[in-house]
Amino acid sequence: MVVRQSTLLKADEVKEITSLLSQYKALGIASLQKVRAAQLQQLRKKLEKSANFRVVKNTLIKRAVSEAKEKVGMEKLEEYLTGPNIFLFTNLNPFKLSLLLEKSRVNAKARAGDIAAFDVTVHAGNTGLPPGPIISQFTAVGLRTRIEAGSVWVSRDTLVAKKGDVISAQLASLLAKLGIKPVEVGLSLRVVYDEGLILTGEELRLDLDEIRGSFQEAHHYAFNLSLEAAYPLPDNIMFLLRMGHQEAYSLALNAGITTPDTVDDLLRKAHTAMLSLSARLAEVDEKSAPQNSDQKG
Repeated sequence: MVVRQSTLLKADEVKEITSLLSQYKALGIASLQKVRAAQLQQLRKKLEKSANFRVVKNTLIKRAVSEAKEKVGMEKLEEYLTGPNIFLFTNLNPFKLSLLLEKSRVNAKARAGDIAAFDVTVHAGNTGLPPGPIISQFTAVGLRTRIEAGSVWVSRDTLVAKKGDVISAQLASLLAKLGIKPVEVGLSLRVVYDEGLILTGEELRLDLDEIRGSFQEAHHYAFNLSLEAAYPLPDNIMFLLRMGHQEAYSLALNAGITTPDTVDDLLRKAHTAMLSLSARLAEVDEKSAPQNSDQKG
């Protein structure tokens, strides 16, 4: 009887999952390893209108996938159905879903065996911790200390773990006492099925700063090209008008055409030419004066 009841429950669960697969266009699979329960609850609330979260056995997902005949290519997800997973049923664009999950990642206290998410430095200064057996913990991880005003002080900035290092139990305990959170926790997509496409977590990872820079560079080149081609657009029309005005002004000035815009510069140009000519005539007169005097003698 118990076995039959369990079988019925599993059948109902498979039926529910199959219904979700039909209801949503995308299915994301994220690993539950190193994910804190409290953070998972926060993420559920944050994305409750965008994604339906389910934690179910991989075997049940396989059965549901095999029954979702309309989902072409979904059977390729089976290779990712290993280990503890959470399944996200959603209509969001997979890249937006990935970004939302990345933004939800937070720093947390380390546990033994965790991986440092960045270079971890303990800075010099007052730790606020009283002296005692804890001194040996500082020494064990390479931190030089001194006792001052009844507290343990770190003597100098010290790198205690590099990004990617495995954090020992001793270091994790000390960092927790210092309030340093060296690990990132949260969901990271392993793969997403989206209307026939299989996109891995690596393919979904975006460097927004790099993409933003690429767009800015492309805009810069396109803008310069439109100026050189004199192709009018809302973004460049003022620049084109100024360039056209400058070219027309220079042409009128060089051609000596009098307009309200050029008359002052033409007069200045003529005045400068007159002064230059006057100076040259004075030089000619000065050079010829002694020669005339000798001829008279």
